[in-house]
Amino acid sequence: MIGDALPVAGTGEGVDAGLDRVAVGVCGWQAVDAVFRTRPDVVLMDIRMPELDGLEAARRILRDFPDEAAVPRVIMLTTFDLDELVYEALSAGASGFLLKDVTPEHLVAAVRLVRTGDALLAPAITRRLVERHARRKPEAEPAAPHPGLAALTPRELDVLHLLAQGLSNTELAARLHLSETTVKTHVSRILGKLQLRDRVQAVVLAYETGLVRAGG
Repeated sequence: MIGDALPVAGTGEGVDAGLDRVAVGVCGWQAVDAVFRTRPDVVLMDIRMPELDGLEAARRILRDFPDEAAVPRVIMLTTFDLDELVYEALSAGASGFLLKDVTPEHLVAAVRLVRTGDALLAPAITRRLVERHARRKPEAEPAAPHPGLAALTPRELDVLHLLAQGLSNTELAARLHLSETTVKTHVSRILGKLQLRDRVQAVVLAYETGLVRAGG
């Protein structure tokens, strides 16, 4: 259940099917204020908003939310599926993105999915997004270290590497000759050790640390 908290920031469209919209912001500043006041479960944030853009609004929400144990999930809304700001939003902690022409049914399903703690993006879509960003980076730019990687077991590193290549849990299980339940356990432990919210963030980290290279 979503409960009684679902603001739609930057859009005037309503939702139903048991989801309650508690606030609407027409600019980034209003969105941030509304989220801090209403403490929702899920935020739909237009990536391009006046005064304060949706990316910065999402970053402030995820960074400064007053209750660290109940930080809302943020879904970014964009016109294009490879908006250059989407990558930055995912890096900042957003749980995924939707195109603005999404159907009401898909929107409701996406909100419910993210509310359960899962990521909205399919790994393959995330990989395409991250690879496009990585190709724009200067070749000489050093990979960013992450101390949490040292805590991963060899098997967990294998799982993370394949996860970043766009494999689903089913595909991971087949590739590594494991059960899906075991794969889910590995993914959960990876997220815990790296202090990440979901598998989207794991994919972003794998590319940014150089664990996986674009096109490789």
